[in-house]
Amino acid sequence: MFWSFFAIFVTMSTAGFIIKLTDRLYVAPFNRLIPRQTFRYALCGGANMGLDMVLYFLFFHFLYEKSLLDLGFVVISPQIASFLTVFPITLFTGLWLAKNVSFRNSPLKDRTQCFRYLLVVCINIATKYLGLKLLTEVLAVFPSIANAIMTVVTVIISYLLQKHFSFRGNSGD
Repeated sequence: MFWSFFAIFVTMSTAGFIIKLTDRLYVAPFNRLIPRQTFRYALCGGANMGLDMVLYFLFFHFLYEKSLLDLGFVVISPQIASFLTVFPITLFTGLWLAKNVSFRNSPLKDRTQCFRYLLVVCINIATKYLGLKLLTEVLAVFPSIANAIMTVVTVIISYLLQKHFSFRGNSGD
């Protein structure tokens, strides 16, 4: 009982803090160019993208040490292993930020939002995986740069799908 209350309190106070912080940064020229909701999504998405890039770099260079990962039944390249390791972390931080900060007024039920969010994530996984393979193995782009490129591509796809599908009907703020 205590932990449930604590988790709800931390979530609410953290979301409130992030909303207040983003709203304090929502000044000219941003407030004339883009809606508040889009600004919040951009800041939250940017923070999550930054977390993704830092973790990817650390995992690629220091955890996997730029070496193939042999699991015995399959060998995974270090760039894909890094992606697969970082992905669950940024999945949950991204869902939490989208649901509690960017699209917090969506009338859809929580489980509907979560299911739709996961569908969008599946699209992003396929896009990022194929993009990383193409950029690193065919076009010989350095893995961290390829990851950054594919992260930007998937963020754009994600925003459009989250706004018009996962959290549809959100009135913004």
